[in-house]
Amino acid sequence: MNRNSIQTVLCESSLDSTLRLIAEKVEKGERISNEDCIYLYEKAPLGYLGTLANYIREQKHGDNTFFNRNFHVEPTNVCVYTCTFCAYSRLIKNRDEGWELSIEQILDSIKKYDGQTVTEVHITGGVVPKQNFDFYTELFRSIKKHRPELHIKALTPVEYHYIFKKAKLSYEEGMRQMIESGLDSMPGGGAEIFYPEIRDQIAGGKCSADEWLELHEIFHKLGKRSNATMLYGHIEQYWHRVDHLRQLRELQDKTGGFQTFIPLKFRNKNNQLSHLPEVSAIEDLRNYAISRIYLDNFDHIKAYWPMIGRTLAQLSLAFGVDDIDGTIDDTTKIYTMAGSEEQSPSLTTEELVNLIKEVGRHPIERDTLYNVLTDFKDYDFSQEKKAPRGFIELPVIQK
Repeated sequence: MNRNSIQTVLCESSLDSTLRLIAEKVEKGERISNEDCIYLYEKAPLGYLGTLANYIREQKHGDNTFFNRNFHVEPTNVCVYTCTFCAYSRLIKNRDEGWELSIEQILDSIKKYDGQTVTEVHITGGVVPKQNFDFYTELFRSIKKHRPELHIKALTPVEYHYIFKKAKLSYEEGMRQMIESGLDSMPGGGAEIFYPEIRDQIAGGKCSADEWLELHEIFHKLGKRSNATMLYGHIEQYWHRVDHLRQLRELQDKTGGFQTFIPLKFRNKNNQLSHLPEVSAIEDLRNYAISRIYLDNFDHIKAYWPMIGRTLAQLSLAFGVDDIDGTIDDTTKIYTMAGSEEQSPSLTTEELVNLIKEVGRHPIERDTLYNVLTDFKDYDFSQEKKAPRGFIELPVIQK
């Protein structure tokens, strides 16, 4: 994508003056304002947004599209909180409908991937008193003892806030001890929508937006990286999304510790907001694009393919997205229980690579911190010995 694409947009006679000024800012590499962002949500056509977002994406990454080889472990779906959008959790009083794994059971799940070339375990779930500070520090130490090179991306600020409060620890001391126990990075979940009026309605009782941001800021200052999310398409308005993005951009200006932003689509199955319609695929693409345009200080925008499906994930690569997450074995239930497109979210490495290549992009396997592991542009899978579904053994990891 070169500047001619934006010039083509600017030559359109139907383009109003505000959209023209925003396009000029993007072409010059200038930051758009909060007002600009609201205007994009309210007025910008899909093709216009795709052109601007793809221009930024290709300025940053060219055709490179990233993925990693990971798997999920969900220690529990029992939770003290009652988020109205959640189809996953079960109240403590309804434990018969849920699960609470022991450290030994979690380690057994992790050991199933011994000998496979996975690089990350993603750990998150519900919040229960039994899975406390000591539980997770022991779990992280046990994982590192068993497989030191496996990257632990674990728990959200919602979980840490509860754990540290129960342990009577400050955020800083709690995060420091988690890192010493083996925690490598933090996922972006639990952000939902930051604006208090909306947050109280969909996620009342959980940590506040300020607490969520504070935990990430402390984590960044301790030298670690994390991700950020936004749950969209429920009761929020466009300006609530912009307020959310603004706070992420401001913290990123301060710390530089966020790696990627993942817009998460509200799914309306089996939860208290099932009466709300889901937004369209067009709105999904618009939201990816606007996120890419606004979050100029975020290196990456990720589409979580198990949530939106493979086809829409492919389309998103033309709307600012440069990462479609990982191979993800079929252990994750958080979105499948809410009606996600992929009810058995597992792809082999070859399938994921072909998914990216089919839309003319360049597949790159990364580790969690976006170090390049393997360039799959001209990779020949035909000579490989196939591993169990979800992963492929590589004879050489090229760095």
